[in-house]
Amino acid sequence: MGDASGFGLVQVVVLLGAAIVAVPLFRRLGLGSVLGYLAAGLAVGPFGLGLIDSPETLLHTAELGVVMFLFIIGLEMHPSKLWALRRQIFGLGVAQVVTCGILLTLAAKAAGMSLPVAVIGAMGFVLSSTAVIMQLLQEQGELASPEGQRAVSVLLLEDLAIVPLLAMVALWGTLASPPEVDAAPLWQGAAIAFAGLATLLAAGYWLLDPFFRIIARTGAREVLTAAALLVVLGSAVFMQSVGLSMAMGAFIAGVLLAESNFRHQLEADIEPFRGILLGLFFLSVGMSLDLPIVAEEWRLVLGGVLVFMVVKAIGIYGIARLTSATHAQAMRRTALFAQGGEFAFVLYAAAVAAGIFDVRDSAILSAIVIISMALTPLVLLANKWLERGGEAPNLKDVDEAQGLRGRVLLIGFGRFAQVASQALLAQRVELSVIENDVAMIQTAAKFGFKVHYGDGTRLDVLRASGAETAEAILVCIDNPESADRIVELCQSAFPMTKLYVRSFDRGHSLRLIKAGVAFQVRETFESALTFSKAVLTGLGFDNEQAMDALSDVRLRDEERVKLELIGGMENGRQFIRSNIATSEPGPFYKPRPQSEE
Repeated sequence: MGDASGFGLVQVVVLLGAAIVAVPLFRRLGLGSVLGYLAAGLAVGPFGLGLIDSPETLLHTAELGVVMFLFIIGLEMHPSKLWALRRQIFGLGVAQVVTCGILLTLAAKAAGMSLPVAVIGAMGFVLSSTAVIMQLLQEQGELASPEGQRAVSVLLLEDLAIVPLLAMVALWGTLASPPEVDAAPLWQGAAIAFAGLATLLAAGYWLLDPFFRIIARTGAREVLTAAALLVVLGSAVFMQSVGLSMAMGAFIAGVLLAESNFRHQLEADIEPFRGILLGLFFLSVGMSLDLPIVAEEWRLVLGGVLVFMVVKAIGIYGIARLTSATHAQAMRRTALFAQGGEFAFVLYAAAVAAGIFDVRDSAILSAIVIISMALTPLVLLANKWLERGGEAPNLKDVDEAQGLRGRVLLIGFGRFAQVASQALLAQRVELSVIENDVAMIQTAAKFGFKVHYGDGTRLDVLRASGAETAEAILVCIDNPESADRIVELCQSAFPMTKLYVRSFDRGHSLRLIKAGVAFQVRETFESALTFSKAVLTGLGFDNEQAMDALSDVRLRDEERVKLELIGGMENGRQFIRSNIATSEPGPFYKPRPQSEE
């Protein structure tokens, strides 16, 4: 017993050591943490140094990392946002999966595979890696961008597709072999799955929030953490018990809690477990790469990687262009999705169990998927290099946000923030500045500005950037969705800190006012007024008349905002119609009557 326990502890030390060495190194090289984990797993696994000889056991445990990752994704996906993405999920997602599935099946069939092996092998490769893509989007701060939301929509459809695909494998296996006497009919399994899904949705809607409210009243932080783990794992196990995927159960639990008052607390509690287990998942995938089979069938494996990635890339690019994406967006999406994913291992294992795959088929196809996953960061780097016209980014002078303690935290350092920071710097106010654009950080450094790399939409980055101790947080980014996310995080985690936010437009301003920020200003409002003042004085109006006109515009704008806060945008439109100039010049408001001298 002691030896077994000691051996297990040695394995843990080996895994941690390999990850600690490889991941920072690969991130420093700009290759991403995913490739670092895969390389570390390959190095210490049975086909590398042989320090660990049972990757399958670790893989089963590490799959919980994917489960928790999908729970975190679910927390980010408000039901209203999911409803807004429905056309992308069931339009763009279905189009991409079906098109790529057909093309890959034809390619596999042309290579001499039987129809069942070709279809299942192709569909396994179609299901891109949710873990890899979401990790890369999160690391690069693109999760909240419009293109990031399209990627999430496709991934959600692919996660849903694993259910009918597993059912297809089971049906194919049943048709190919004599039926078992005690086997349940297909309709019965479908009914059980549907009933289980309905039960989970009902329990989540009516029971989860009261459950966490009761737990929170105890004041025991560790109990709340345990309750969060119970909900995630319980939902996953329940979905698995009714014939659906664990990942779907965790995702649904996250979506149901997205509107909960405890959302941010749950996210903070789950995050450490998610990060560690997701890292273990990538380590175990790297250890599972069967190098003897790859060496024996290297032509077939490398040819399969090349053909599958190119064929899938053609399908993705074509669908992207047909759905009005620009060339740059289509190339970015292609680079992101042109790989297989972790669900392929689940599908291939089911095919082996059903007697459709033999061991050799499974090993070769798994190797193709693993290598494609490992190539994804490199493909993205190559795509970014092409976007920059062949100029590779230099990361040596970029420091990540860690241990910052400025009096003011400035998030984003574009043109707006550069101007806004000048007066603060002139008064020697201590600033901490974070930005997720490497090129912007390097440009700022040339002018003597110390800007740290950091994604302000992540709570851990905000903490590392000193948000807890800052007197004020200035949100100066140009993405309104990301700005809303930062405001929501800061108000939940740092309620005493004042928020000053750059607004994108009037609708964004209304959201920020309702959220209770200390100050917001539309990015072009004041500059446009200053511009119009210069025009008025240039036309011969004196300075007092110009300033009076500007004050009148500000006053009317404030009145309109108040009306829209009370009664919605239609009140604002009525206000414009009732104040619009007719015979007098001016497109929006009737000028205020001039006082007689």
